[in-house]
Amino acid sequence: MNVIIINGPMGVGKTSVGKHIADSNPGTAFIDGDWCLDLHPFVGNRETKTMAIDNILHLIGNYKKCSACRMIVLVWLMDNDWVYKAIADGITELDLEIKSVTLTCDENTLARRWEKDTGCEWRTDEWLKVSMASLGYFSSLANVIDTSSLSIKQVAGKILDQC
Repeated sequence: MNVIIINGPMGVGKTSVGKHIADSNPGTAFIDGDWCLDLHPFVGNRETKTMAIDNILHLIGNYKKCSACRMIVLVWLMDNDWVYKAIADGITELDLEIKSVTLTCDENTLARRWEKDTGCEWRTDEWLKVSMASLGYFSSLANVIDTSSLSIKQVAGKILDQC
C-alpha cells in the first residue's frame, strides 16, 4: 500500500489536490494533518506537533488494517525536518511505501489562491505573510512540483504518475 505525503506552504493547494486524488481513486483514505492538531486556540510547538504525528501514524496504521483501503493520502504543512522525518520513519515502520511530494507556487499565484479561499479561518494577511516567507524553504526540498500554472487535476496527475 502506498502513502502519498503532500507537503507545502499554507494555501498552495495541498488539501484540494489530496481530496482530488482520494475522490478519483476508490479505496483511498484522505488524512489532513491539521485534523490531528486541532487545538483552540492553535498551539504549534514541539509537544503538539509530536502529538499530531502520533495521531497521524495511528490513523495510517488503522487504514493499513482496513481491507477497503488501497492507498492513503496525507496532506500537512511540515516546515520542520524533524516533523517530516518522524512521519516518514513511522510510515516505514508500518511497512508501507512512501511517495512524497512538496507543492509550491509563485507569490502571485499564492496570493490569488489565498483570496479565493474565503472559508478558511487561516486566510488572514498575517498568515499570508508567513506562507509567502516559507516559499523558499519548501522550494528547496526534494521532489517539488511548481503548481503555479497547473490545475488541481494536472497536479494530481503528476503525483500519481510518480507512484
